[in-house]
Amino acid sequence: MIRALSFAIFFALAAPACAGGPVFSPSGPDAAAYGAAEGYPVGKRAWPLPQASMVGSFSHFDRKYPVHTVARADVPSPLRYADTELELTYEYNGATYSLADYLARNPATGLLIAQGDTILYEHYQYARTDRDTFLSQSMAKTLVGLMVGIALHEGAIRSLDQPAADYVPDLAGTEYGKTPIRALLHMASGVAYNEDYELATADNRILNRMLFTPGGPPAARAVARFNTREVPPDTRFRYAGIETEVLGLVVSAAVKMPLAAYLQSRIWQPMGAEADAAWTLDANGQEVAPCCVSAVLRDWARVGLMLAHDGEWNGQRIVPADYLLAATTVEFPFQKPGVATRLTGYGDQIWLLPAPRREFALLGIHGQVVAVDPAAHLVAATTAVRLKPSKDPSAAEFWALWRALAVRLGG
Repeated sequence: MIRALSFAIFFALAAPACAGGPVFSPSGPDAAAYGAAEGYPVGKRAWPLPQASMVGSFSHFDRKYPVHTVARADVPSPLRYADTELELTYEYNGATYSLADYLARNPATGLLIAQGDTILYEHYQYARTDRDTFLSQSMAKTLVGLMVGIALHEGAIRSLDQPAADYVPDLAGTEYGKTPIRALLHMASGVAYNEDYELATADNRILNRMLFTPGGPPAARAVARFNTREVPPDTRFRYAGIETEVLGLVVSAAVKMPLAAYLQSRIWQPMGAEADAAWTLDANGQEVAPCCVSAVLRDWARVGLMLAHDGEWNGQRIVPADYLLAATTVEFPFQKPGVATRLTGYGDQIWLLPAPRREFALLGIHGQVVAVDPAAHLVAATTAVRLKPSKDPSAAEFWALWRALAVRLGG
């Protein structure tokens, strides 16, 4: 009863003014292929997912796998709506487009733009609504990175220079166990690991099969099987979700609670989340750290707004400001945009954007993004069902939209 009342209070506080409020569409680009006629089915466990079950699966992932619930706040932090909906144009491939054009051209399940405490634009497609929980994919990695910083501030983790095995004895004597926490945050362990979403024999596919197969090894034993060092720690960037898996093991052991419980008590409830989130579990009942937190779009936006306010939100200090600044600033040359990857850089479990000032983003395969401009307190959050997990050429269109938004509202 208390939670139901608090939810009603939230909508009273954040009631849309004039043209404000979420907008819903029963369709979207290529809706028939995404399963519109079948009601966007969730489908069976499979990888890669058939296109017809992507919308349903990415918004109802907790129907496919067991989860730990991340409970919402008793009273959500209020967000208000602008009196009139944002109008924006952006340039892409020599043409000018609007926000409506973006949605008509891209398989976004949701798009939300907010500044300060104000929602400027909130649209949903493919019959998704503001009550649906959207799968994070690798945006969960940033949440794990933030929890490392909180645990460090609380003293549960003593130093980022400690090796992972100090907290995870099952990794003692292994190359990941010898790797400092700081290097894991940078995705710079130096341990050989091939992450490829389309290659069935890639290391990430092998790790996932071990984690999700009933009777498979516990996570630490699965990680320990990747045990070849190529270069010293913190000398190169190589994106590898296994490094977040190790960080998840470190955090859970250090704070002596499951990751979902720590996320709930340190981030989700303090920031005033309006809805329960869910964190997918592996076959041994432990959260899959690199992936799979599902949450409503406004709560993903709240995560971004908290980061845009340097770790403070809902009247509370949630992430230590000095840790967050360091996490979103280049420390080593290999982290720089254009060096870590052709376009982007990488901080502490978060992507650094090529921009005239500090900007960063949470990213997940198939088009999940929370982009943040702290100087302008500006956030754009989108969830999507792009067919290619990564390297989708059309993904560049979102960044064209974001750049126009940052120029327009960033001052």
